[in-house]
Amino acid sequence: MQRETGSVRVLIVDDEAPARALLREYVAAHDDLVVVAECANGFEAVRAISEQAPDLVLLDVQMPKLDGFEVLELVEHPPCVVFVTAFDEYAVRAFEVHAVDYVLKPVGRERFDRALASARDRLRTPSGGAPRAEALAAAARPPGRHLARILVKDGADVHVIQVARLDWIEAQDDYVAFHAEGRTYLKSQALADLVATLDPARFVRIHRSYVINLDRLARLVLEAKDQRVVVLKDGKTLPVSRAGNARLRELM
Repeated sequence: MQRETGSVRVLIVDDEAPARALLREYVAAHDDLVVVAECANGFEAVRAISEQAPDLVLLDVQMPKLDGFEVLELVEHPPCVVFVTAFDEYAVRAFEVHAVDYVLKPVGRERFDRALASARDRLRTPSGGAPRAEALAAAARPPGRHLARILVKDGADVHVIQVARLDWIEAQDDYVAFHAEGRTYLKSQALADLVATLDPARFVRIHRSYVINLDRLARLVLEAKDQRVVVLKDGKTLPVSRAGNARLRELM
């Protein structure tokens, strides 16, 4: 929501200095706007949103390290957002994650002011609810693509984990534990939502609480009647349900 003082706190995020300068000039023309920070990449943006709590973010889509959708995925309470980008192919996804507007570069002053008017309208009323992290993560992927990397926020740090590095995944209450190369990363997410984003030819849900990377599978062992476990290449053993066994048999 907009602050009681009437000023709108604005964060500018773009990897190109001329683009940031132009937006800063447009913002300066409005007495009720104040730029609280400028960021040149996604990591800086995640930190600035957490520290500065802006009302409005002018956010580029394609940036080094993290793109605009991934930035929002890592923010606990996504702010009001106007995407400002040179690429028109992300527009549908932008509105799916409740963006106020989608402005194409080069940005004219009149077009900027129309986007700003929409942002003011949004800030005057309670939001319709911020999108879930899963929706933001889905928006960050091109249609038809499986998840390629996992983003995990740990305090001020952001871990970017390539999906190919994952050994196995475990449900832990309201969290998912990602196990990769001897390390574990926790993220608030439902396992079922995650599984829907993974390549089914590579990742198999072997149990209601476990998913494995097939590349890490060493063998499937029958321990007792109808009781099976998988043994991973690092020696880790995990239980296999009947449904999980059927899924494994289809792929092995």
